[in-house]
Amino acid sequence: MRLILRSVYCLLASLSTSLSIWRRELSIGFSFLSMGRPLFYDIIEKPATSCIVTLCSVIWFVIQKKSIGYSQVGLSYETAIEGHYWRMITSALSHISVLHLVFNMSALWSLGVVEQLGHVGLGTAYYLHYTLVLVVFSGVLVIGIYHLLIARFKIDYFRRVTAVGYSCVVFGWMTILSVKQPSSKLNLFGLLSLPISFAPFESLIFTSIIVPQASFLGHLSGILVGYAISWGLIGGMNNYWALTMLGWIVVVFVFSLKKSGAYDFSFLEIESLTDASLPSVRFIGNGRTLQASAVPLSGVEVV
Repeated sequence: MRLILRSVYCLLASLSTSLSIWRRELSIGFSFLSMGRPLFYDIIEKPATSCIVTLCSVIWFVIQKKSIGYSQVGLSYETAIEGHYWRMITSALSHISVLHLVFNMSALWSLGVVEQLGHVGLGTAYYLHYTLVLVVFSGVLVIGIYHLLIARFKIDYFRRVTAVGYSCVVFGWMTILSVKQPSSKLNLFGLLSLPISFAPFESLIFTSIIVPQASFLGHLSGILVGYAISWGLIGGMNNYWALTMLGWIVVVFVFSLKKSGAYDFSFLEIESLTDASLPSVRFIGNGRTLQASAVPLSGVEVV
């Protein structure tokens, strides 16, 4: 009888120990889950950032699949003066190496916190509006800097420098966040955390040292445009102006792409002007012609 009681006691003690271990492991598991959260919630809170990361990743996949070179999508001074304005968009959204893509998208994902700061005047709408500004203005600025170096300082090297990647926009948002929220931190790959107030120039120096082929002037252009936005030198963007700007971007993109011959739009033909005061655009296929009259300005020659 004593042996049976001892066996029951040992069994209950073992069961009690197992239950306490299971309870402790379960509590650790729940505390771990409470510390982190599924990626789904971050995607919901950063819809614009999620879309941009997805778009850049898809474009990178297509570039790899079709063996497209950076010279075919990148922006350079020579291609800009030839009228390849569409490259300002393709160069920003294209990445050639997976490391380049991962670095930019990791930084962009961290900067997507801008979408969660609607209470301080930022938010998703602000993020979308000024992403357009950063893409266009940083591209224009870097070409302007190239022109200055070529025309003024006779450095012909910059004629053939081709820029590609979303870094200009990433550096622009780093700068805006450093002014608007100087107490924030920028996390890279979940391993490196930088004070956002110093992140633009720290990252500029870091990338220039680690990646010698990184575009120093391209990154600097993003920083300058970012300061112009955060200091109010470039402002007043709302839904109307953003949609207007997006419309003009699409028009310039399509017509410059057609004119450069990089892509053949069979339904669109740009006619030569027989009357300088009456430019016309013809859409092939249905016989319709869209014409817009223009009153020539005095002292201006239409080329």
